Amino acid sequence: MSVPVVLPHGYPQSWYEWKHVMPALAKNYTVIAPDLRGFGDSSRPLTGYDGNTTTEDIYQLVSQLGFSNIFLVAYDVGAQTAYSYAATPPSNVSKLVFMDFPFPGFIPPEFGENGAWWFGFYQTHDVPELLIEGKEREYLSCFIKGLEYNPYAITEEDIDAFVSHAVAPGGLLSQFEHFRAFPVDAEQNKESAKNKITMPVLVLGGDIYPALGGDFPGNFALASTQALAANATGITVPPSGHWISEEQPEFVIEQLAKFFNH
Repeated sequence: MSVPVVLPHGYPQSWYEWKHVMPALAKNYTVIAPDLRGFGDSSRPLTGYDGNTTTEDIYQLVSQLGFSNIFLVAYDVGAQTAYSYAATPPSNVSKLVFMDFPFPGFIPPEFGENGAWWFGFYQTHDVPELLIEGKEREYLSCFIKGLEYNPYAITEEDIDAFVSHAVAPGGLLSQFEHFRAFPVDAEQNKESAKNKITMPVLVLGGDIYPALGGDFPGNFALASTQALAANATGITVPPSGHWISEEQPEFVIEQLAKFFNH
């Protein structure tokens, strides 16, 4: 049985964000691409969106599938779940990849005290739902385009897929709850950072973010990760915005292969 590669996705996506990467990985690994709770076709509970809780979802999935050693590749808010998973003993993660996510509790100063604008917006209870409901497609299209470098990487069909989950009952609420858990995540991260994770960690980050001024520092997440991981190295994905696996899938596949085989 080949080593499994588990792929937690980011916001506002689902397993579908990995569609360009999965076929290449599947040639050598068992690929597991779950929908995180609150996203895609997964359930939408009212609570339990902090990393320590969402970690249990992934642990149970991996355990039920019969795996004991995994590679973990996580993007955006999925990286919080992945970090909490790797930091919870006994960890069965042998290699770990984070993509474009500043960890709560260790957000780089370039973001300001509370992170990117949507962090605070989504953490405001009820207001985002009231403003976005009924305009999910318009909002998500604008949000995605504001963080992309390649305007052709995410298609209208891709946006349709993400919108279909946002408009489901409780869809917006459950997705925003991941951001509303950031204060809890920050406290959990600060505590677990006292004992840094020791497995090899690769951090992939984009270098062009129009919605953040266009010249935002490339791979801003590396310093944040190094506060949590003793063996973290970073690679900037050129040229790419936030949607790395969709904008530069071949580069991502190449870097994952090198990292896994090193």
